[in-house]
Amino acid sequence: MAKITLQTLGRKLIDKRGERGVRDTAKEIGISHGTLSRLERGYLPDLDTFGKVCRWLNIDPGEVLGVQSAAGSTLKVAVHCRKSQTLAPETAHALAQMIIAAHRALVVSGEVPEDEDL
Repeated sequence: MAKITLQTLGRKLIDKRGERGVRDTAKEIGISHGTLSRLERGYLPDLDTFGKVCRWLNIDPGEVLGVQSAAGSTLKVAVHCRKSQTLAPETAHALAQMIIAAHRALVVSGEVPEDEDL
């Protein structure tokens, strides 16, 4: 199976959706049909959307981002996008690394339980 990346996430959504409509699939995922349509066209999701999409696709967000999850927890990490803009993949990856590092620091300090989602 090919590695899933932020750049191929849209294709994975299209493949799993199959012949189902965008509106029905978006409702099942818990996002708007416009957001699903943008994701399928290659836009990057915000944190909440990324988590919902990963759960629906049954994939580890850390795998998509090319980073290891802290102590086995599934971190929901991505970048925020707007309808008319996207971030460069390098920027998305850098932001993901920063968020994961911050989460690890909070886990080590005891402020956040190890398995708590971001």
